Amino acid sequence: MKRDPLQRLMFPNADPSPEEEEEQIRWTIEGLQESLEKDSCYFRKVTDSSGCYAGFAVWTLDTSSTETGHKTRQTQRREPWNPASLDVRAWIEVSKHLRDERQRVLNGQQNIWRLNTISVAPEHQRQGVGSMLLQWSCDKADSCGWNSFVMASPDGPQLYRKFNFKAVGQVQTKHGLFTSLLFLIYSPFARSELATALFHYIGPRGSWGESIIRMAALRSAMRTNLRQLASSSLPRATLSRGSRACPLSVTTTTSAGRRTYYKSSPQDPANRAVSPKEERDVFAPLDSFARRHIGPTPSATEEMLKVLSPPVKNLDDFVESVVPSSILTAKELKIDGPSKGVMVDSLPINEEGYSESQLTTRLKSIASKNKILRSYIGCGYAGTRTPEVIKRNVLESPGWYTSYTPYQPEISQGRLESLLNFQTMVSDLTALPIANASLLDEPTAAAEAMTLSMNMLPASKQKRENKTFFVSHLVNPQTISVLQSRADGFGVKIETGDVLKNGSARVNELGDDLVGVLVQYPDTEGGVEDFKALADIVHGHGSTLSVATDLLALTVLTPPGEFGADIAFGNAQRFGVPFGYGGPHAAFFSVSEKYKRKIPGRIIGVSKDRLGDRALRLALQTREQHIRREKATSNVCTAQALLANMSAFYAVYHGPKGLKAIAERTIACTRILEEGIKRLGFETGSRGKDDDGRVLFDTITVNVGNGKAQEVLSWAVKERGINLRMFDESRVGITLDETIEEHDLQDLLSVFNQFAPKKADIQLSQIGKELNGSTAKTSKPLIRTSDYLTHPVFNSHHSETELLRYINHLQSKDLSLTHSMIPLGSCTMKLNSTTEMIPVTWPEFSSIHPFAPVDQATGYKTLIDELESDLATITGFDAVSLQPNSGAQGEFAGLRVIRKFHEQQPGAKRDICLIPVSAHGTNPASAAMAGMRVVTIKCDTKTGNLDMADLKTKCEKYSDQLGAIMITYPSTFGVFEPEVKAACELVHQHGGQVYMDGANMNAQIGLCSPGEIGADVCHLNLHKTFCIPHGGGGPGVGPIGVKSHLAPFLPGHPLIATGGEHAIAPISGAPWGSASILPISWSYVKMMGGRGLTHATKITLLNANYLMSRLRAHYPILYTNEAGRCAHEFILDVRGFKESAGVEAIDIAKRLQDYGFHAPTMSWPVANTLMIEPTESESQGELDRFADALIAIRAEIKDIEEGRVAKGDNVLTMSPHTQKDLLVGEWNRSYTREQAAYPAQWLREKKFWPTVTRLDDSYGDMNLFCTCSPVDAIE
Repeated sequence: MKRDPLQRLMFPNADPSPEEEEEQIRWTIEGLQESLEKDSCYFRKVTDSSGCYAGFAVWTLDTSSTETGHKTRQTQRREPWNPASLDVRAWIEVSKHLRDERQRVLNGQQNIWRLNTISVAPEHQRQGVGSMLLQWSCDKADSCGWNSFVMASPDGPQLYRKFNFKAVGQVQTKHGLFTSLLFLIYSPFARSELATALFHYIGPRGSWGESIIRMAALRSAMRTNLRQLASSSLPRATLSRGSRACPLSVTTTTSAGRRTYYKSSPQDPANRAVSPKEERDVFAPLDSFARRHIGPTPSATEEMLKVLSPPVKNLDDFVESVVPSSILTAKELKIDGPSKGVMVDSLPINEEGYSESQLTTRLKSIASKNKILRSYIGCGYAGTRTPEVIKRNVLESPGWYTSYTPYQPEISQGRLESLLNFQTMVSDLTALPIANASLLDEPTAAAEAMTLSMNMLPASKQKRENKTFFVSHLVNPQTISVLQSRADGFGVKIETGDVLKNGSARVNELGDDLVGVLVQYPDTEGGVEDFKALADIVHGHGSTLSVATDLLALTVLTPPGEFGADIAFGNAQRFGVPFGYGGPHAAFFSVSEKYKRKIPGRIIGVSKDRLGDRALRLALQTREQHIRREKATSNVCTAQALLANMSAFYAVYHGPKGLKAIAERTIACTRILEEGIKRLGFETGSRGKDDDGRVLFDTITVNVGNGKAQEVLSWAVKERGINLRMFDESRVGITLDETIEEHDLQDLLSVFNQFAPKKADIQLSQIGKELNGSTAKTSKPLIRTSDYLTHPVFNSHHSETELLRYINHLQSKDLSLTHSMIPLGSCTMKLNSTTEMIPVTWPEFSSIHPFAPVDQATGYKTLIDELESDLATITGFDAVSLQPNSGAQGEFAGLRVIRKFHEQQPGAKRDICLIPVSAHGTNPASAAMAGMRVVTIKCDTKTGNLDMADLKTKCEKYSDQLGAIMITYPSTFGVFEPEVKAACELVHQHGGQVYMDGANMNAQIGLCSPGEIGADVCHLNLHKTFCIPHGGGGPGVGPIGVKSHLAPFLPGHPLIATGGEHAIAPISGAPWGSASILPISWSYVKMMGGRGLTHATKITLLNANYLMSRLRAHYPILYTNEAGRCAHEFILDVRGFKESAGVEAIDIAKRLQDYGFHAPTMSWPVANTLMIEPTESESQGELDRFADALIAIRAEIKDIEEGRVAKGDNVLTMSPHTQKDLLVGEWNRSYTREQAAYPAQWLREKKFWPTVTRLDDSYGDMNLFCTCSPVDAIE
């Protein structure tokens, strides 16, 4: 044992025998155990990735320093005993001195956070372990407003002072050993510079979460291995020279005596109309949320448990038959507010979460901390006016935001038409023939342009070692950073410079190494250049010219397609979508004809249905990641469909003339402002000089003098409430938009007048008259002369009445959660609560520019910090990044973090990524994008579980190169694999990291967690598990949680400080990704509370197993666990019907539309099967309707099997049936119209009609039309 002064005092024998040392260890451990049995005692440990102790600490919360003792959970205390080698007299005497001194110093203070013990294993000393534990302790005390108290031996004060502890006294004893022992009190809310540095190294505030727990006992753990817990004998990680130290993580020790996950019943408070608290308190809120979110009533839950096969008595017995005991958490999930158990903004926080009204009050308080200034920062974002008719009837309409990606086109024609309008808008304005239905944001679209450029090169050029993508230095800085992040994985060099300098000399120098060239048009400083000559040079080298552009500018400027661009992309945000602190916004992407089979993202194509009528569908899907897997060039899955629809309706509403009018007004205001600024004596222009020949659109660059830029920005904020952009110490930028009014221009001019070289009384109206209303100083080659948006849809709906009817006409064609459950497996189509959704459109959240000064977004900071902390608690991780704006982006971010971690370690290059054959296609695509080599792992064909023998073989084979494994849990087959922990441990033993795909997190919350299972990093889908709506194909948010050793590598940003100390380049364009929809998930977590979230998980599992039990007698179930249970989803095996009845999964999927249901996930993860996920939000009645529909369909299949109807002429193969199909023409089929239209009784009252019959997929791909075309174009 360590011989510190206290040990030397208690045990004066400097050379104890082994027996004496064993007794001393036992005595120390039992003293620690007795402390931990107190209700007020807390324990925290640090382990390395192999599970070995690195250190631990114990705290006591003294509610009063005058207390004489604490209640323990013991009914009978142990008889005290002391080792023979203990100097009892000295120990008692010094203990009294210490106790008296504590009373003197604390003087009756309340709520003292007292550090009892802190111990670090010798091999982990000076590695920050003690700092980790102290930092957590300080954060805990800080957040709760407690004073912290510690007594230190002579070598301790130096460490405590770094955390702002102060010496307040000394204890001297006649034994002379404690003369330098200090009592220190932590001063809340004060930080030294070193403490702050350590704070950032470990992770952002709250990243450790609130996973500390009260311990009941550690008796069993201590008895089994006393010496292991003692600081002198902790299990050791291998730290020999040349080897890699195991990464550290702070975790919570479990014990047999502790209460495990939250136990509940059908009568759980989370699912009751009135909670026990409400029954006692007449003033308690009656609008608790969990019971509104969870579908089954208590009585229905009890009935469903009885229907299970086999039945069970209660929810917890059921859970234990589903979730392996080895991964069930040993702690109850706690979701804390800023201060647990006290009033926050006059609201009490309780374990059941906020009520809906309390949530709204709290969120308004948070939102009020955000400051809405006029932002003219630009940099890819511009102010806009969202037409109220679009805001109310699209953005705020569940008919639009609760639908899924339109994989079932017959019940998705409305949003398919709107997305086709979006594609047509983009294609027309960019003058390129092929456009997709949106991407995530402009910087990630730039990354897609780079990879597309590379993949269009001959194989010989793709393999060149120095292949380079040349980027103009006038491209937005966040775009350049995201390009760098993506380029690393493909071995592409990013070079920035002046692409036009010396006749594009550098382009010619690159020669065969040139992948492509990227320019911005107009550029980030406001310049507009003619790139036709550059296009010719680039094409001469067999490379691609990509153009980042602005749709509004293209209404007046020559479009990229007309000066030779191959790819055009940008942000459609200024077409009616607010800033939203960075998103979500729809990026657009268009290409020339030869790129159509390589373009990333979704493409809406025109095809025809069974009756020959025009119909829309997702086209060319074979090029996507779920087909091509690691050979895919993009991992794009979720896009930004809802925002693309908003921008499309914006263009429909304004039409070509209205859009051009907005552009011309913007240019006129920009010219007037520039002229006024020039008259004050400033130089303007993107090159730092005035050039009368240049073209102007919306951005002015002003040289305010050496070193004055920051002063100008600060004055503009303080005195005028205006945000400008700083390019460097001498130049500021102004980007105008459609919201600008005369008084705004006057205020902007007054800012520059304050710092003007010459004062002048500038009259803007006079300048306007002098400019004579002209719109742009431009040479003829840059004036747009071609027509655009000529289709009738852009020229017919310009009154609110017409647009309102058009919006609702399209909405009526689409099935969404407003009609029925959407049981898509691996998609988690749960309730998107109105209370959660409403704050998205509050100006306090929607009107803040993503690069506004952070002190204007303190409300956002509060919300982001709390959400990161809650997600860390839920997942068992130590830090979270909210930057990735889709699940696929989260995968990429997590793998990039792993790669960066391995690069920091000595040894061989670790770039092998193990991926099960059952994984979602984004997994291998993301691994390839991150520069990893994919090696597949087999799955057991009988159970669906990971093949552990194959995993072991691959781990051993690639031991020195193993970088990571990607696993989904529960598995994509819908079961909790029992050996998941063993798999994680095996990968760790061979030096790899464990990446967990969080697509199925809805089955884990409160019952288990990725961090406890053994994952090092995991992405979440907030648009699945945490209630952000799918929006018909986006938006999404895909944050990643990581263990502490990966926290330093979380993604950063070039313009706003975020991420870890050694941050990877940004994954998305905005620091916190799609920030404006984060209030949805924050609200969900806060209203559900820890118990509500846990109960929801149980109901999720119950709903799936209930459905499976009802269907088991009618369909084979592909995979279950040994108890016959599934997780949150299950697979119907319908493969046998192809031979017996000529029926396949697609026929069942289409027939379900006649019953008013969206199909389950079809042919994934197993071909010709159906995967069903009901979610916790669906009631028993809805589950029964869906089950009845599938049972009825099975009877229809049986009619075919037994010859009562023909294989080719039946309700399944001819489904779905439209009104036209039933009413027009003769009826000569083997079934009646009534059988086709009303196969179930409930449909007579509530029938959703598909608007087209089954589509001809082959025709749509062979005859690709992806823009609006006349109806007669389909022959």
